[in-house]
Amino acid sequence: MSTPVLELRGVGKRFGQVVAVTGVDLTLDKGEFISFLGPSGSGKTTTLTMVAGLQKPTEGSILLNGQDVVPLPPYRRNIGVVFQHYALFPHMTVAANIAFPLQMRKVPRAEAGQRVEAALKLVGLPGFADRLPSQLSGGQQQRVALARALVYEPPLLLMDEPLGALDKNLRAQMQIEIARLHRDLGITVLYVTHDQEEALVMSDRIAVFNHGRIEQIGRPQALYERPATRFVAGFLGDSTFLAGRVQTLADEKAVVQTAHGVLRGHAATGLRVGGAAIVAVRPERVALLGADDAPRDNTVQGRVSDVIYLGQSRKYVVRLEDGAELLGLQPVGAAGVALSEGAEVRVGWTATDCNVLPAG
Repeated sequence: MSTPVLELRGVGKRFGQVVAVTGVDLTLDKGEFISFLGPSGSGKTTTLTMVAGLQKPTEGSILLNGQDVVPLPPYRRNIGVVFQHYALFPHMTVAANIAFPLQMRKVPRAEAGQRVEAALKLVGLPGFADRLPSQLSGGQQQRVALARALVYEPPLLLMDEPLGALDKNLRAQMQIEIARLHRDLGITVLYVTHDQEEALVMSDRIAVFNHGRIEQIGRPQALYERPATRFVAGFLGDSTFLAGRVQTLADEKAVVQTAHGVLRGHAATGLRVGGAAIVAVRPERVALLGADDAPRDNTVQGRVSDVIYLGQSRKYVVRLEDGAELLGLQPVGAAGVALSEGAEVRVGWTATDCNVLPAG
């Protein structure tokens, strides 16, 4: 097997008595794009800065192409870094900003000029070489920062919330551009974000951080469809959580007694018969059932308390008898049960479309 580009072994970081990161194990293979996803203070950026060499881990090893780089300063790690704040030199032209890391590596001027020109074409900015950063839009500045990080062909590119300062439309455009560059160049990327959609769109794998640990890591679809914990199910997209106790467990299936009757779903690890559990279901998996519709594996009744127009769809909230709220999603123009606030409705979903998770 080939050596991973990056390997973290038991990496941790403490600031006095405060544990910021603990027990992080991770491998990043050549050409892979992994996103660190989590709320503020979850440890994702601290982990990235330890990889970059901007902070030293309290414990553990960080290997780059098999070499432990913890003792090395940042400039000797040969890692590309792009931050949310572009950190361009305001007095330098675009070409000079991009060429700066090549100058530090004593690349001959002619070769550096060719690389800068190629990098500008790569990020869609040919003809911008002589402009100053103040003459660029936010999206253009971010492209220059990306070109500067790529121009010396680092084995690993770190990106810390690089699109956080952009408006929604431009951010969506840049997501596609970065994903394209990753695909076309085969670069290896470690990306930090708190934006769930961004992580789902761009990543080969996602590491979900919580309280300084990786709570779950896997491919985007696997994490979304089969979260291992309530935190992952709640942070990566919307979910409804209904509490109960496990009645039976068999063949990765769980039957749960709840205040709304018996519910069935895919069993996560860590469950036990008689133990507390949470049934988690995504809004798009919930169907409004008409009078003639057959019951689903899981069926509950309630009253619509809110209908929220989202453009292509409507999100609705069904208040159940015990006061719990269940989220559903209905495409605009869909045939079937009409949505109106105050209406009594019956909703259902299949067992394979929901997850039974440990309550802890």
